[in-house]
Amino acid sequence: MQKIIVIGSGGREHAIAWRLAQSDLVEEVLCVPGNGGTRNEKKCRNVPLPESGSDSYIEIAKKEGCSLAVIGPEDPLAEGLADEFWAAGIPCVGAKKAAAQLEASKDFAKAFMKKYRVASAASETFCEQAAAEEYIKNHGAPIVIKADGLAAGKGVVVSKTLEEALAAVDDIMNSGRVGNAGKKIVVEDYLSGIEMSVLAAVSVDENSIKRGAATIVPFLSARDHKRLNDGARGPNTGGMGAVCPLSDVTPEIMRQFEENILRPTLEGLIAEKFDYRGFIFFGVMITQDGPKLLEYNVRLGDPETQAVLPLMDFDFAKMCQAIADGNLGEFKLNWKNEFAVAPVVVSGGYPGSYKKGVPISIDKEILQKNGAKIFVAGAVETDSSEEKMATSGGRVLAVCTTAATFDEAWKKSYAALEAVKFEGMFFRKDIGLPGAAVSE
Repeated sequence: MQKIIVIGSGGREHAIAWRLAQSDLVEEVLCVPGNGGTRNEKKCRNVPLPESGSDSYIEIAKKEGCSLAVIGPEDPLAEGLADEFWAAGIPCVGAKKAAAQLEASKDFAKAFMKKYRVASAASETFCEQAAAEEYIKNHGAPIVIKADGLAAGKGVVVSKTLEEALAAVDDIMNSGRVGNAGKKIVVEDYLSGIEMSVLAAVSVDENSIKRGAATIVPFLSARDHKRLNDGARGPNTGGMGAVCPLSDVTPEIMRQFEENILRPTLEGLIAEKFDYRGFIFFGVMITQDGPKLLEYNVRLGDPETQAVLPLMDFDFAKMCQAIADGNLGEFKLNWKNEFAVAPVVVSGGYPGSYKKGVPISIDKEILQKNGAKIFVAGAVETDSSEEKMATSGGRVLAVCTTAATFDEAWKKSYAALEAVKFEGMFFRKDIGLPGAAVSE
């Protein structure tokens, strides 16, 4: 029996903690800081955020006797928290700092893609606004402008016109909206198609490389729906819902993905001698010329995780241990022959300004009737005796159901949404339906 510490407070971390706790090998999951959902999850316990520094996470793990750490969000990975855990003798599922630059820097990621011939859009990097504007004027639109650094999902602008592109460059580099992340920008060719997400487990380190055991094992294909409103309209968000697996992703598309994206990525990780024992997210555009990589995330995607993990038919904790031990290639991943649908409920006004502290009502009978699981993202507990919660973020929770067919899962998920009530709540009504994802 082991204790595992999970770093993070979102819906992704709730799903991770929930899945880890299902293992017979796990005694307890410590969620730092966790949220209103993890607070009431079996075998899970929330621990307040440490006062300062990564050392405090290590101190909590040591004090509690944790034998494994799992890091959910990108920021601690980019700051080197995985390195700190390993240095303290605590195995960690999460990319070390050097490899985490694949998400922390768009320029770094694009250079990696070019070097190892990962199928992706052509791009150029600029530190000077005038040079970027000159390039865009010569190139024309549509075109994509990306802040180089981490920008909480707010650093990418798909510009349909020249005017939009130039305005995006000025906004990212000068407005301060994305802070230091916008000091450098990547200008990328626009790709037409429909997006898919592939989450995967990664086990690459010095020992596994020497043994020829370094590997990336993909999960089922999934899709996030970024736009706020039905029909893929409105502003971009952190994600309005996810589905898994994808009926429109054929075995041939996955073969091309593995050959032209996954395999060269693995070759690059090995060649660069990265210590990368964790998860990777491939954001992919399925174009007429085959799958092309849009971006790497060095962690599980959110909200895709909330749709993918419920379909796992294996011990997630054992897989995490295999990642850390460098034995992932020997671990067998089995999947339920089902579909998952997970629409997200958000606060009124999101992704703009929104109220916090709004009381949430959840009818457990409706959830049970539809076999639904709620994964909390932005809600905190207000009354532990009655398991009451209030909103604390823009994306509040996801409601996930699984079933033998997509249609059945979809109907159950939206029926289960009737269980959730709070003032100003909003959700899309077309997650997973034709036309719901961006296809241009």
